[in-house]
Formats: sequence, structure tokens, C-alpha cells
Amino acid sequence: MISAVRCWLRPVFVGSLFFVTAACGGPKYDVRVLDSAQVQVAPPSPAPGVAAESPVSPNVPVKTVPARELKPYQRPYTVNGVRYDPMLDHRGYVEEGVASWYGEDFHGLKTSNGEIYDMHAMTAAHKTLPLGVYVKVKNLRNGSEEILRVNDRGPFVKGRIIDLSFAAAKALGVAGPGTAPVRVEALGTRVQDARGQISYQPLPSYDIGSYAVQVGAFTVADNARRLAAEMKSRFGASDIQEDDVNGRRYYRVRVGKFTSLDAAEAAKTDFERSNYPGAFVVAFE
Repeated sequence: MISAVRCWLRPVFVGSLFFVTAACGGPKYDVRVLDSAQVQVAPPSPAPGVAAESPVSPNVPVKTVPARELKPYQRPYTVNGVRYDPMLDHRGYVEEGVASWYGEDFHGLKTSNGEIYDMHAMTAAHKTLPLGVYVKVKNLRNGSEEILRVNDRGPFVKGRIIDLSFAAAKALGVAGPGTAPVRVEALGTRVQDARGQISYQPLPSYDIGSYAVQVGAFTVADNARRLAAEMKSRFGASDIQEDDVNGRRYYRVRVGKFTSLDAAEAAKTDFERSNYPGAFVVAFE
């Protein structure tokens, strides 16, 4: 499997792309996250109990945003030149195909959502399903079913749709043969009430999260510090993100702590009107 994707990936910004590096060893892969790619996003999911509009309704607004406005694990990425676009909404996903599994070689390494891979936990890797979503996997050969949580990316082998942890593969009867035909159905996030009853709900909207507005990037640290201090005094929150690009250190000044993308977009517009025409929104984990 691809250890460059099996690890928590460190972005290195180069122009409109950021490359991905991994320190966990294993084979080398050309893995890139496309932070400036344009992504179409649907409106926020309705609250529980509120009927959603038809996804094909012409009245449903769909907007296009740069990928950098999404959380890092939601952004499009390429592996050896093949592009993958993570889903922002799991609802309606059902697919049949071949499952494989991964185990000891990756046990203890970081997964794509930053967790430590535990081959004895009931988890799975998927190329595009939202990380954190639960799926029901049925082995079409023997009829066994299990519910797993997606916390990793992969498999990147042609013809395979999901990669199971060793524990999941053993429970489903896939560990022995190595692969098996399966049906994968996305369920949602797991919720347990006071009585211990488990249900599955839609993921929180991409619009809800932690956002800031980047207003400048400098190669001189003192310049970034002066602007960050000014921004903090005016707006209450500002920090500096440091990145190395082609051996050169950049200091990126980010302002604000916004809990929704719409609020951050509104702030970005204000900055654009206030002598920061290159301002843009960034998302944090």
C-alpha cells in the first residue's frame, strides 16, 4: 500500500499546489494535495428532522470555492498523477467491488486523518469517502457484514474500492484469501444516546469548522510579526504559519477565528476592500 498516504501528511506549499511528504518510510509515490483547485460544494446539510431539497432541484445553490477553503483532508489530491476528489457528503453512496486489507506493515503509523493505525481496530481506508464516516461492508461471497469507520485513504490498486484493517478483514473472511467482492454502504457519523442506542447521522456541513483569512506572506519574519501584531490588536486573533518552499522560509499571516466558511468569506471581502487584495480563506483541522 501507499505509505505516503498512510501517514499524516505534511504540506509544503509551492505555487498553487502543495506537495506531500511522509517520514514513515516505505515506497515513494508522487502524492500532491491541490489546495487551489476549484471544488463545487452543495449547501449545508439540513438540521435533523428538516427535509432536504432534491439534489437535482434547480433551486439548490451550488457554489465553487478554492480547495484551500476546505479542511485539508477534504481537498482534492493526486497519487501518481491520478486525481481523487473526496466527497463532502456521504449520503447515497453504495458501491460493489473488490476489498483488500492492510496490516502489520502499517501498524502504529499515522493514518490520513492523523490517527495511529491499529490493525486490530475495526477501520478501513477509502479513496474519497469523508474521513470519520461509518460504512457497512458486506462480503458478497459469504454474506458476513461489519460496520467500520473510515480513517484512512486508499487502496490505490486498480479495481479495489476499500482497504480493510486486519481485524475487519478477519471478521469478514477476507484475511485468508486477501481480497473478496463486497458491497459498501455509507451510514454516517455514529451517535449513541443515553440508553446506549446507536444511530447514524449526516456529517456536519463543510461550512462548519475553523477558518482564518490569510492577508500576507513574507520572507522576512519581522515584517510578518509586525503585521500579525497589528491584526491581533485590531481583530483579536492573528497568527503566523511558517512554511519552507524550495529552501526558502515563508511567514504567512492569518487573521481571525471563524466557525463558518460564510463568516470567513465575508471577512475576506472586507480585507480585500481594505488594501489586502490578495486575501483568501484558509481552513484548519
